[in-house]
Amino acid sequence: MDRLIYTAASGAKHILEQQATTSNNLANVSTTGFRAQIDTFRAVPVQSEGLPTRAFVVDNTVGADFNAGPLQATGRDLDVAVKGQGWLAVQMPDGSESYTRNGSLQISPNGILTTANGLPVAGEGGPITIPPDGTVAVGSDGTISTLSTTTTPATPTIIGRLKLVNPPSQNLVRGDDGMFRMKDGSSAPADPAVNVASGALEGSNVSAIDSMVSMISLARSLETQMSLLKNVENNDSKATQILALS
Repeated sequence: MDRLIYTAASGAKHILEQQATTSNNLANVSTTGFRAQIDTFRAVPVQSEGLPTRAFVVDNTVGADFNAGPLQATGRDLDVAVKGQGWLAVQMPDGSESYTRNGSLQISPNGILTTANGLPVAGEGGPITIPPDGTVAVGSDGTISTLSTTTTPATPTIIGRLKLVNPPSQNLVRGDDGMFRMKDGSSAPADPAVNVASGALEGSNVSAIDSMVSMISLARSLETQMSLLKNVENNDSKATQILALS
């Protein structure tokens, strides 16, 4: 049997994996702060008898596109968007830290500043508690202040500061929940150079047009691999007929 069937099958398998990744990116085109997933592959020569004229396709690494998405003004006091490079630190239930670009913040019934998923937002001194009966403002450096609506004259009070980090992108890995974490499980130090924009959110950096074009290209590549498998079948059939006549 022609060994081309193995190389064509490996190519088709990884094309389907790329289609799944592209579909996931396209599904998150409107997800706040989403980072597009990138699959990379490499060719490995087949070590066998004869000339090394064929290669398998194997997984190399799975990464993410860390380019910033577009800023969308919302006018909401608790919406923040990280400008340029950087991340918002989030405290996980197990005590570890994860990082997100989704700055749609909420206040829990207990007054804790949380993400849209209910996870406590990490401050430089721990979780941030928002006092009742006040308006909240977020400064460009992540400083959170409140203005009481029950006292006159109202004076702003600084209650904490968001922990903003900017670790090297190669040290980050995406978790199953879509949050990023340090590969070694450590916590990234706060970076005072990271700034945020209040009253805005960062959109996904996925381009719907590029994703659609990629899906069409991958579909055509899959058709090519299927054609190769069909050619292998035809070649085997012809070879069997010739051997039967000899």
